[in-house]
Amino acid sequence: MPVTLDPDAAFVYKAFQDAGRPAYETLSPTEAREYYRQARFVTNPEPPLLKSVEPLAIETADGIIPARLYTPRTLRQSNGVPCLVFFHGGGWVIGDLDTHDVACRKLADEGQLIVISVDYRRAPEHKFPAAVDDATAATAWISDHAKELGLDTTRLIVGGDSAGGNLAAVVSIAARDGNGPSIAGQVLVYPATDFAMTQPSHREPETSILLTHTVIRWFRDHYLNSAADAEDWRASPARTQTLAGLPPAYILTAGADPLRDEGEEYARRLEKAGVAVTYRTFPGQFHGFFTMGKLLDQANVAARDIGAWLRALT
Repeated sequence: MPVTLDPDAAFVYKAFQDAGRPAYETLSPTEAREYYRQARFVTNPEPPLLKSVEPLAIETADGIIPARLYTPRTLRQSNGVPCLVFFHGGGWVIGDLDTHDVACRKLADEGQLIVISVDYRRAPEHKFPAAVDDATAATAWISDHAKELGLDTTRLIVGGDSAGGNLAAVVSIAARDGNGPSIAGQVLVYPATDFAMTQPSHREPETSILLTHTVIRWFRDHYLNSAADAEDWRASPARTQTLAGLPPAYILTAGADPLRDEGEEYARRLEKAGVAVTYRTFPGQFHGFFTMGKLLDQANVAARDIGAWLRALT
């Protein structure tokens, strides 16, 4: 489908090109991580003032998972407070607590709830399903420790962007099937849902912007052990036998994004399965725009929209 970038998105894309931004697939994972970390200083907006930001150490059978707990100044409380468990994006290879720090601050502030960001293990040092295991274990730990954290276990939501959206979708399915606590909602920001990558948006040149078709394959090859892993619903949640019985979902897609069509189809299939879905699309934006609120006001619009959905849900 034809894609026309918003003027601000086109300006940012050109600025990245003019700056000689290296393609991730030309870098080692270590180099790519550092490059991604440094980019946040250019793209992240000023963070809102919160009540507190605290480190957490989540104990699991596979070791300690670092996490960060964000408490906004305004909290909606009854018997405990709602919580969004957030998984950062970055293709399961890059990204960490710092790259998504401002995004989590904004979600805590806009949603008036606690956000716990989870720093799951990354590939290629820890291949599939290590990230899934960490996401599932961290969510269970947070639920198990809800009382000491002051959380309401009936208002536990999972969410994330890109690879993090994939993990949130997988955690929701696992919880429905008995491998985890009850999940009240899922926030999937341009999620990766199927490693088949056969949707038209994976072939259109107009979508190969920042997150290019080539770099997706680079992420895939670092994350998965073999082509057979793509068939596993824990890697491709769209492959699960049924989507019925999953929690309400907020799904966001961007027009100039290779993942656009699989995100839209996942929303459509959830709705067909009887799941309450709020679907938002930003047709003139590219993959990754959500964390770029300093340069792209549509990112701030998206954060406010997700915050309103979270407040209404919880």
